[in-house]
Amino acid sequence: MGDRDDSGSRLEERTVAVHPEWRGVIFGVERRDVELPDGSRARRDIVRHSGGVGVIAIDEEGRLCLVRQWRICLDRVTLEIPAGKLEPGEDPADAARRELAEETGIDPDTLEPFVTEYGSPGFTDECTRLFIARGLHHGEPHPDAGELVDATWTPVPELVSQVLEGRIQDAKTIIAIFAAASLLGIPAA
Repeated sequence: MGDRDDSGSRLEERTVAVHPEWRGVIFGVERRDVELPDGSRARRDIVRHSGGVGVIAIDEEGRLCLVRQWRICLDRVTLEIPAGKLEPGEDPADAARRELAEETGIDPDTLEPFVTEYGSPGFTDECTRLFIARGLHHGEPHPDAGELVDATWTPVPELVSQVLEGRIQDAKTIIAIFAAASLLGIPAA
């Protein structure tokens, strides 16, 4: 992507074979046989994902919009920025606008690209594009069927403390909180 350069060529693994293993609704799994730079061979399991989007929505009072939702993988409720899956071929800004409206009812005047993050590049190509929402207009949320979320507004300094205390652990949300702190001129620690 954007971080590849010649200095990494001595680390590059050459794909010898690709074996699709499984395809689900949200992601797929493939096995790759690779040749390492020293000539030896290894197996890599890769989760393929169409990517996602997340939205950093800060109101005039310096509060960040987050949503509470049950995460079955963790078997608990998490506090995260509004976010969702990017449909194949979908424009990320359109997806961000859609997810923000579905989960919170917010319609922003503008969405500015902020950062792109890979949450776990050791095994998945899932890429999340984060946007900053400006000019927030509040309406009624309209979540997807089976999607249960509660929107909440929390002052950014309080969220920074929650991250540092280990109470917020979602990577995209941590990035969003520290971005919001920077935008508001709030010290991160």
